[in-house]
Amino acid sequence: MELLKRVAKKSSFIVLPAIVIAFFFESRKMPLGIFFGWLFGIFNLRALTRNVEGLVGSEKAAVGIVMLNLARLLTVSTAIFMLVYYKVVNIFGLIAGFTVVLALILLEGVKVK
Repeated sequence: MELLKRVAKKSSFIVLPAIVIAFFFESRKMPLGIFFGWLFGIFNLRALTRNVEGLVGSEKAAVGIVMLNLARLLTVSTAIFMLVYYKVVNIFGLIAGFTVVLALILLEGVKVK
């Protein structure tokens, strides 16, 4: 959970100014895309950390963890598909917001090493 807190804090310092700057280029879709991409990235990291912590605890939990991961993947994929299909967000903003979280996860992982 410590990784989640660090990534969420650092990514908010990047994403919030990016959302403000995006308002100058596009009125609504780009900032919403960045925000939802960031939100999905944080949601995935939170679910992943919980699943890993649950997996370490017991051997019987492996099937449950796999089912939770599949449910999480289906939920996030459906949400992203709906947002893009109904043109609520800009796909490039969505990718940018998600990439910020991914890059910070990688940087925090390198620091732990």
